[in-house]
This record gives sequence, structure tokens and C-alpha cells, in this order.
Amino acid sequence: MPDADAAAREEAGRILFARECVFVAGAARIDQLPEADAPEVAFAGRSNVGKSSLINALAGRAALARTSNTPGRTRQINFFSLAGGRLRLVDLPGYGYARAAKSEIAAWTGLVDAYLRGRPNLRRAALLVDARRGLMPPDRRVMAALDRAAVVYQLVLTKADALTAARLERRAAEVGAAAREHAAAYPAVIATSARRGAGVAALRAELAALAVAANNRS
Repeated sequence: MPDADAAAREEAGRILFARECVFVAGAARIDQLPEADAPEVAFAGRSNVGKSSLINALAGRAALARTSNTPGRTRQINFFSLAGGRLRLVDLPGYGYARAAKSEIAAWTGLVDAYLRGRPNLRRAALLVDARRGLMPPDRRVMAALDRAAVVYQLVLTKADALTAARLERRAAEVGAAAREHAAAYPAVIATSARRGAGVAALRAELAALAVAANNRS
């Protein structure tokens, strides 16, 4: 039964994310990336979209990933190891806004591009989109870049609690229609709220399935 299958997937996600999740590395240069010896899921999105908050909600930790109300504060790639390396969560610097020198912005943008193009153990990118705003031109440019790099990605709405149920349903349908136009986009859109916990179990289930598949192949 589909409902039983969904419940089993969510339980697998709960069990995986109940295990220890720890910060293992921060990379400001390509030569600082950790060994590609564990499956990774990267979280990408506009500055202040809520990447760190969602990672904290997934891991059930209040301050695992640093959060800030100031856009553009994350300026390196941060790696978190879950369940002894069964999965790594990767917090990428946000795009679209930053109070930094152009040379510094170019450096970390190049780092992210190099990571996404060349990371052999990257199983999926979660492209986070603010539910209040929907897809914006910088998001669409990243989607096109991920298509070109053949990196499978899934669109994840954040801050879903800021919308009424009807508006959220329309936004999810709109974003899902856009995803279907992109070769590398995973078709299902997940709406989440780090503050309220909405969608967190569903996203955990998706990531746990990736971890199982990756570890079964190794």
C-alpha cells in the first residue's frame, strides 16, 4: 500500500537522522574539500533562503549549522557527517546577495561551481526556494547550470509556514511545473518549514533512501 510505503520511508528517515550528526570540515578552497568517501547531498539556494535552518531541523539540532539574519554570511562549504558517514550534508554558500568584495564573491562562487561539477560522490543537490517568492532569475540560472553539469537536484520550498495552504499549493504546483522543464530536476517538490517542522519528515525520507542506495552500491 502506498501509505504504508510512505510511512516506512519516513521511519527510515527518522532512524537515520536520530543518529549523530557532526561538523567535519569547512572548505574555502578546492584543495580543502574532504575525501570523496561518503555519499553527499548539497544544499544550495539564495542567501538567507534558510539552508542552515533546514539542516538544523533535519538533524534535530538547534545550532549544528550556523544561521544568520544577514545574507551572505556563509562563505565556505561546510560538511556535516551523519550516522558515522552514511551520509554527508553539505551547506553551500548562498547566491544572489553578499556584502563582500567582488573578488571574494568570485572566489567562493568558483569554489561552489567546481564542487558541483566535479564531486563524484554527490548524490543530489537540494535547491532551496523561498516559498514566499517562488523561483527567481538566480534560481533559474542555477537550475540551468545543474542541468549542464548533469547533477540531479530536487526543488525544496522553505518558509512554507508563511503562506496559506491554498497559496502554498499553488506555489508548489508552479515550481513543480518549472522542474519538469529541466532534465536534471527531480520531479517531486517538497514544501518545508524549519520553524514548524512541516515537510522535514518527507525530506528525511528522501535523503535516507539516497543513503541506503549509495551504501548498498559501495
